Amino acid sequence: MTKKRVSFHTLGCKLNFSESSTFARQFEEGGYERVDSSAPTDVAVINSCSVTEHADKKCRNIIRKIHRRNPDAIIAVTGCYAQLKPEEIAAIEGVDIVLGNNDKGDLYRRVVELENRDKAEVYGCSYDKISRFFAAYSSGDRTRSFLKVQDGCDYKCAYCTIHYARGASRNIPIADIVKEAEEIVAAGQKEIVITGVNTGDFGRTTGEKFVDLLRALDRVEGVERYRISSIEPNLITDEIIELCARSPKFMPHFHIPLQSGSTKLLGAMRRRYTAEKYRERIAKIRELMPDSFLGVDVIVGFPGEGEEEFMESYRLLEEVGASFLHIFPFSERPGTPAVAMPNKVQSRIATERVERLEELSNRLHADFARRYLGTERPVLFESTNRSGEMLGYTDNYLRVRAPYNERYINQITTVRLIELLEENDIRCEIVG
Repeated sequence: MTKKRVSFHTLGCKLNFSESSTFARQFEEGGYERVDSSAPTDVAVINSCSVTEHADKKCRNIIRKIHRRNPDAIIAVTGCYAQLKPEEIAAIEGVDIVLGNNDKGDLYRRVVELENRDKAEVYGCSYDKISRFFAAYSSGDRTRSFLKVQDGCDYKCAYCTIHYARGASRNIPIADIVKEAEEIVAAGQKEIVITGVNTGDFGRTTGEKFVDLLRALDRVEGVERYRISSIEPNLITDEIIELCARSPKFMPHFHIPLQSGSTKLLGAMRRRYTAEKYRERIAKIRELMPDSFLGVDVIVGFPGEGEEEFMESYRLLEEVGASFLHIFPFSERPGTPAVAMPNKVQSRIATERVERLEELSNRLHADFARRYLGTERPVLFESTNRSGEMLGYTDNYLRVRAPYNERYINQITTVRLIELLEENDIRCEIVG
């Protein structure tokens, strides 16, 4: 009997990636064959994002493309766009089922139960009913796994719909997450990326603390590396920084969103810190972990951002020594306070500022990489053979290249960093 085929299409954050991987394990355990996203399929699962209008549009285009190529396939859509605009998605030709974030854990069961219907079925898309936690971690990558520890957000930033799309901050107990980490180790993965919507807010539903979770994960045998995918500046405490500095398992790598270096704009955005607080947190990291890579999210073109406010961001990013910038042009999201704010920024000005920050990001990344040329760092090499080369990341998140050698795959290996290449990759040689 021929197995039914299932494909997965994941948009947006690492949290969605961990959830899609968990969907895939459920389908494979149910007898389905997982196929590439571009291959002919019987079932297509789309885990959507809605952080910008561009993300919504991309999801719609993917749905239409899948339906053209696979007119008889079941198309199931879940994720944040499905949560926020379920009827809009259900009206797209080819869609059979739409599941909100509260019911995404039922996706496999709903697909199996699905029969031919004249219109799409919509489940669990009421904001006030988002209360369930869909436990998830990614698999399939031989070297690293994204482990979901938290979902939802109680912050209501003026530009953001995530608190509507994902519900209130919630989590499962530390003990359950430790069991998942042990499953990841048993599958042979060496690195775990700790992820969530507002990761540092872990513990809302269990009375635990994020630092207690980190301590428990630090004790899991077999994990060689942890990275924290993203953490708010007001939630990265001295305790957390000190734990990461002490533990050989927690890498010198942080992703801490800034959004704006203007305290005035941060107030308008309803962020929970000032520019000075951001400086102080980064200074603490630099004091205890001076080699740390710092990834930073920045929004460009938020209402009220004049040249002065933009330059406050520019100068702050230079001052703290950001290693890489994730730059987001401001995108109006229906229902958010930012829509009604005055002093909109013209799109051409926002585009020009994005370009300036992209140049800054490239310069800061290259400056950070050059600091380590001629030094030795530990690297975890990945399994993909890219034209005779293998790629890996140092502890402080510099991407390196070396001639492909299978014996070093999924192993922590010491390398010497030799030469800065295009895209700020570094050529290296293995020394141990």
